[in-house]
Amino acid sequence: MMFFVHLLYSNCMKKSTFILALLLFLPSAYLTAQNNQEDFTIYLIRHSEKDLLSDNQIDPPLTKCGAKRSVFLRDFFKEITVDKIYSTNYLRTKNTAKPIALSKNLDIKYYDPSDLKSFSELLINSKQNILVVGHSNTTPVLAGLLDGEEKAPFDESIYNRIYKISFNGDETKLFMIETPFKCK
Repeated sequence: MMFFVHLLYSNCMKKSTFILALLLFLPSAYLTAQNNQEDFTIYLIRHSEKDLLSDNQIDPPLTKCGAKRSVFLRDFFKEITVDKIYSTNYLRTKNTAKPIALSKNLDIKYYDPSDLKSFSELLINSKQNILVVGHSNTTPVLAGLLDGEEKAPFDESIYNRIYKISFNGDETKLFMIETPFKCK
């Protein structure tokens, strides 16, 4: 860009012509850079600990530890830009997403975990920073669909994983973060 500005200045007869040309060029260059930007990140987490002793085993709530982990996750995402939050329509996933959604003043949108292929396409096509709360049998599978490499479900005892899938133009990178949170 500096070469272009120098060339433009040297070819202009007057400073006023140079300034006018510069003012006309810079906004279009800035807007073009903004329109071509396709950088976004999708985060995937599993719901926090569920109450295995609950009377409601079809849709169990979170344990006290699970509620604390959800607050920890809220704090983890505090400085991270999130434009949308998706969750399955279960108590454990909704209550994991809720502290984050409240802190970011976002509504929780629901998705169908039985159609992860279509959901992965919706996420990619949205080109937004998104958090998805799922399950041990859906979260890694969705991560695989997003980064193009098949992944298997993980053990139900694992709650500390965060998948971060970064999209930068045609490049996709998957990171798996293990959080240090432990219930006391």
